[in-house]
Amino acid sequence: MNTLSKIEGALPLPVSVDDILAARTRISGSIVKTPTLISQTFSQMLGCKVFLKFENLQFTAAYKERGALNRLLQLDDAAKAKGVIGASAGNHAQGLAYHGKRLGVPVTIVMPTTTPIVKVTQTQGHGATVVQYGEKFDDAYAHARKLEVEQGLTFVHPFDEPEIIAGQGTVALEMLEDAPEIDTLIVPIGGGGLFSGVGTAARAMKPDIRLIGVQAELYPSMYDFIKGADLACDGDTLAEGIAVKQPGELTRRFAERLADDILLVTERRLEEAVSLLLQIEKTVVEGAGAAGLAALLSYREQFVGRNVGLILTGGNIDTRLLANVLLRDLARSGRLARLRIILQDRPGALFHVARIFDQEAVNILELSHQRIFTNLPAKGLSLDVECETRDGAHLQRLIAALGAAGYEVAPIEVA
Repeated sequence: MNTLSKIEGALPLPVSVDDILAARTRISGSIVKTPTLISQTFSQMLGCKVFLKFENLQFTAAYKERGALNRLLQLDDAAKAKGVIGASAGNHAQGLAYHGKRLGVPVTIVMPTTTPIVKVTQTQGHGATVVQYGEKFDDAYAHARKLEVEQGLTFVHPFDEPEIIAGQGTVALEMLEDAPEIDTLIVPIGGGGLFSGVGTAARAMKPDIRLIGVQAELYPSMYDFIKGADLACDGDTLAEGIAVKQPGELTRRFAERLADDILLVTERRLEEAVSLLLQIEKTVVEGAGAAGLAALLSYREQFVGRNVGLILTGGNIDTRLLANVLLRDLARSGRLARLRIILQDRPGALFHVARIFDQEAVNILELSHQRIFTNLPAKGLSLDVECETRDGAHLQRLIAALGAAGYEVAPIEVA
């Protein structure tokens, strides 16, 4: 531990459970008390009792409005009249914009240019002025701090302020009151505001609870800080809501003091988690919101026999992106496939191949063939067939039948 960490570790944390209890009283009636429900299917699948906190059911479809409202309610009249500014990849923006409009506080939000369009339009729909700047959160943040000074606005940080942290901690109060048997919480970490608030409240209510943070593998900023690692923070992650390159000055102190571990999850696991939540729980969750389940899927042996709480932090995912995630998951499971079949270019060739698909009861969705741009002989062609099967075993039976009929077949794999 370096000297700075030792100093920070000796300082009292700037948010207590009393602050979180006060925040709950302050925001009560303006925030949805979302349900905490046990998932029987995930529990059976993963060998532990799984509880889900449906924060995607907030009005803005994310927990972020808890902290934003708590912060807005503590502004003085002059600051309220002048207005506030924030930087956000989306959910903090919507929470700030929605409650700012309710309270009559002008709101300006700086968002990265890569923010999903659904989050941009929803933020504007709540009456905020949206400025798009830079590709990453850190670019948007720097620009927002510049505008703060130029326009005399009050900056509302998405994670690194005591009032924000206290507001987010109300999530844990509700979870542990509704499901006191929870002995482990897996909490997504971007900047660390949610983990800080939830960890503070949970440890006060249940001192022996396990607190596990989870980050996208492409953005391991808090992981690097806690573990003393030096992994790169960059890339196009599905979990853009937790794609933060630098943890907060305050929140890293909470994580260092409270986290039992921080786990990293791959993009593939994030995609799988988003898909499973829609298939099993019939609930739409964005990449960051599915990070807790992704960690449980990736490290399931660590949680066997435990009572695990997961926070579905948000549901603001672009519909086109969601469609891609679901189709890719179908492809990985073998229910959707694209096969490349080598044929001889002669009458009836396509008919004979189609007959095998019919015999194996496989539905053909799309066909495309290539005669020109190929290294096959002039009398050969490649046929790409997109098809729908019942499962991976059904697909393998089709491939075997095509092979037995003398065809060269190669599946086109999904990344």
